[in-house]
Amino acid sequence: MKTLKAYFDLTRLHFFFVWPTLFCSGLFLAFQNYGGFSYLTTLKAVLIGFLGFEAGFILNDYVDRELDKKDVEFDKMKKYWRLFRIKPISEGLISPDNALKLFLLLVALTTILILTFPYPHSLYVIIIMGYCYCSEYFYQVKKRNQSFPFAQLLGRTDFTMFPVAGYLLIANPDATALSYALFFYPFAIAHLGLNDIIDVVNDEARGMKTISVLYGMKGTSYWILLFTAIHFVTAILFMNFLGQIAKIGIITGMSFLGFANYIVLKGKSSQAGLKALPFFHVGMLIYASSMILDYVI
Repeated sequence: MKTLKAYFDLTRLHFFFVWPTLFCSGLFLAFQNYGGFSYLTTLKAVLIGFLGFEAGFILNDYVDRELDKKDVEFDKMKKYWRLFRIKPISEGLISPDNALKLFLLLVALTTILILTFPYPHSLYVIIIMGYCYCSEYFYQVKKRNQSFPFAQLLGRTDFTMFPVAGYLLIANPDATALSYALFFYPFAIAHLGLNDIIDVVNDEARGMKTISVLYGMKGTSYWILLFTAIHFVTAILFMNFLGQIAKIGIITGMSFLGFANYIVLKGKSSQAGLKALPFFHVGMLIYASSMILDYVI
């Protein structure tokens, strides 16, 4: 039972529904523009989004397996990200070899599913997948030694490209894909700053050069606000490519992000960041769900 709990927390499985929803937001936007809806295509996209993102979580823990042993706060982030409050590899419940094997298995399954899509769409998505895993590795390693947050600004392009990959499963690189990337990138950076502000004590203990370690709580609060503001501007541009329901969803999601920023700016603490994090995630789910509903309804 403890081993099952360890694998559950390794993959953050309680968030299983989030990643396919985000990935399929891009796919359903492509259905809107290009047509070609099918249940089989949607099912394959759900599996690609789920398996591919789960592999990313495993890679994250695998790369940081030694540094995670230096954590001094064990409950704050685990209460949210890990249902059973376990860091399986660093705590010795899952061996690094087994974690790596599971990562490779999930990547292989994801690749097989992607290859069922016609060329060049399969090539687009495989290239993005490879880029995302490389970016994740770069982020994990670079943030250990930097004086400027290159790791965050470059590494989080992986999250940015995730829903765009869903779009490119059946669509071509176009203005909509670019607009989605420009919309989602500042959200990803603000979201990462929020994670950094929550986990600052552990990051300091591990010697990480995260946003909060580099700029402090106040600086990170303004970092989150800055990129949220940029996100709001790019959201206005992105809405030109969306239908009415999706536009309402974007505006609604932005209100959640605005409230999250209020919480962070008021508290300027890791506790405030933890309170604000669910509002970021709910906002993101509203974004993604509204793009799906825009096609379905």
